[in-house]
Amino acid sequence: MADVRVILDRAADGGRISPEEALTLYTEAPLHALGRAADVVRRRRFGDTADIATYLIDRNINYTNVCVTACKFCAFYRAPKHAEGWTHPLEEILRRCGEAVELGATQIMLQGGHSPDLGIEWYEETFSAIRAAYPQLALHSLGGSEVVHISRTSGLTFEEVIRRLHAAGLDSFAGAGAEILVDRQRQVIAPLKESGAVWLEVMETAHRLGVESTATFMMGTGETNAERIEHLRLIRDVQDRTGGFRSFIPWTYQPENNHLKGRTLATPLEYLRLLAVARLFFDNIAHLQVSQLTLGKEVGQLGLHYGADDLGSVMLEENVVSSAGARHQWNLAELIHLIRSADRIPAQRDTLYNHLRVHWTPADDPTPDDRIHSHVASTAPAFRRDLPLVAS
Repeated sequence: MADVRVILDRAADGGRISPEEALTLYTEAPLHALGRAADVVRRRRFGDTADIATYLIDRNINYTNVCVTACKFCAFYRAPKHAEGWTHPLEEILRRCGEAVELGATQIMLQGGHSPDLGIEWYEETFSAIRAAYPQLALHSLGGSEVVHISRTSGLTFEEVIRRLHAAGLDSFAGAGAEILVDRQRQVIAPLKESGAVWLEVMETAHRLGVESTATFMMGTGETNAERIEHLRLIRDVQDRTGGFRSFIPWTYQPENNHLKGRTLATPLEYLRLLAVARLFFDNIAHLQVSQLTLGKEVGQLGLHYGADDLGSVMLEENVVSSAGARHQWNLAELIHLIRSADRIPAQRDTLYNHLRVHWTPADDPTPDDRIHSHVASTAPAFRRDLPLVAS
């Protein structure tokens, strides 16, 4: 226990910890001491704004569920030619963007399956159309796996794909497709997906070209504790070279309607421990976001005391994770209340984590609007005009 205290004290004082030390903290440190150390590090990093916790209003538009990758944890995809497969026309994507703008969204996450029918031209046309129609929206979209897929369908290098997507309007990449970057477990859950090394290569290439991204981790599919820490190490090493990861977002595997069938899961305590260790380990990544979608509001709120500075978003639409069983929902007023009741000051942010509106007191809160709430699984099996995504 003496070694644990020494490591915790050094980490809390701002010292870099090794992967071996991170594993020791993850498996042996007392939970509350671990959380306190992570909170100390968070407060030091944010200084005068440490009492603020941020949130975002965005929409995750899934443009197709057709996918050739067949990840075992995914309940969303359909194989090519499947009767339940669909791809939204550009008109529908733009309609959803317009609806998001009306409700105050500042960001769109355009993500979908790896359809063999969609080449680089489809993405260029889509991004260009969104940028022209809604220039106020940040396009924080796709991810490393989509870049790999587009490079295959279009016969382009990663660099060519990234340059063309960026020129068409893509602002930054989401951390999608990371799942777990350690090859042993990645092969178990996604044998047809690119390796962890290739995913990291795509992100490093994007960062070098000036296109930043986030980093994620799906925990609970059967990986070992050591593999969880190794995933963090792989991300930190790239960040040391590029500085291009804006935030780290861990989330938990959901067990419904997929081939893994929940044989292994991560508990809320495992998640909070990982969150705290991530705050101590990532001395080079500014922001840490907690996953309310997969763990619920209570754990999300607790995460603000275990190193997280961001409570995620009011997702006006989400389909992929909710298809696998995530049912947690909230509206804007609830999100603000969760932050304030955690003894933090709520602030709406943009994609770059700039504060757009700080709600210093309840008098600064936005006027309640029942339409601004998380909305899950709204595109499957297909959209219907007589069932609007939000109330009119």
